[in-house]
Amino acid sequence: MKFWSSGARLAPLVLASLLPAAEPAGEAARGATADPAALNTTAAAASTMMGRPAHAPDYLEQVVDLFLSAFDLRSSGNSATHYAISLFLVVIALLARRIVTRLLSPTLRRLASRTETTLDDKMFPALEGPAAALIVVLGLFSALRVLKLPEAADHYLGAGYQVALSLVLFWGLWRAFSALLDHLDEVARERGLGVAAFMPWIRKTMLTGFVVISVLLTIQSLGFEVKAVLAGLGIGGLAFALAAQDTLANIFGAIVVAVDQPYTVGETVRIGANVGVIEDIGLRSTRIRLLDKSLMIIPNKTVAADTITNLSRFTGRRVEQVLGLTYGSRPEQLEELVAAIRALLEGRPEVEPNSVQVGFRDFNASSLDVWLVYEARDPDFRRWVQLRQEVNLALLRLVAARGLAFAYPTQTLDLGAPVLERLAARSGPAR
Repeated sequence: MKFWSSGARLAPLVLASLLPAAEPAGEAARGATADPAALNTTAAAASTMMGRPAHAPDYLEQVVDLFLSAFDLRSSGNSATHYAISLFLVVIALLARRIVTRLLSPTLRRLASRTETTLDDKMFPALEGPAAALIVVLGLFSALRVLKLPEAADHYLGAGYQVALSLVLFWGLWRAFSALLDHLDEVARERGLGVAAFMPWIRKTMLTGFVVISVLLTIQSLGFEVKAVLAGLGIGGLAFALAAQDTLANIFGAIVVAVDQPYTVGETVRIGANVGVIEDIGLRSTRIRLLDKSLMIIPNKTVAADTITNLSRFTGRRVEQVLGLTYGSRPEQLEELVAAIRALLEGRPEVEPNSVQVGFRDFNASSLDVWLVYEARDPDFRRWVQLRQEVNLALLRLVAARGLAFAYPTQTLDLGAPVLERLAARSGPAR
């Protein structure tokens, strides 16, 4: 009956460990009630003696102390019961780890495979390792806390527990964050979003920031002052910023490109006087394969400040032409030709009918100009070239069928009879 009553008292004690503790952890907290002033004096002396800042309350130690108190194990030394309970906690931790990896994790994977989203398919395998490691860490340090260790060993054990627990938790958050970023990258590529090209370096940047924050929080959990570290980083960061202005400017240029998304990998662009295909977008520079197949690397700060023309984002392609006909063309022929060209263009399915404009526009120095404009519906460059070829061949046939001819730069000299008589008079009588 004593065992069952002790077990009944243990259940609420485990839940109590999740709440903030009012008493400091350590050897003085174990056993019967002691004088609060004496406890504070002992804690301060221990902190001064070890030469390190005081740690936050160790909730795992408090749970173990309450566990031992529930079974009336308050002896100052290690008994056989202490070692038995320590071994029992290790076995329980290993069994719990096996249950998670062999039973719970496969079940969660099967449930995730039945859902429409793929995020849970990535999340559960990513968290399996950290969950198993968390169980082992809690079991191992709980078993060590059951034993009565020297004060110095107990201090280092508490610090080791803080570091191990922080590493496991941050590992789990890292895996979950990576799975989330992979899912967002996959969704962006499936939907053809422009941000997909920037996901690799966005992932690197965010994960690097996560590591820095995790290290600072781990240092803070050990009781060290993080403000001094941040102040040192601030001074070093200022010196680094002055020495790496161009690099930072390129990084900010990459951020501008990521936000505005003027181009993505695989698109043809014109940057300044250069035309090529985007091969890679990095944190420092953008790589462009030019038309002559040479590789050009442009710093991102230059890209962000220059004019960019994206040649892969046409909504349609406009064609404007002028047909120069000879001055021997009759008005009836020109009217018939204009009507035939309009019917030709409006009858083609590749041409937008509302964009067709045809008319006899100008009397040029050497030709009568027929002006025509039309817009191709398909922005694809190869299909646009094919359409222009077919239309041009049809225009040649229309012009030839009406007996017309294309003009070319010519000059005609009209030598009338008076001019010929004056030339003959100057040359004198023929001999």
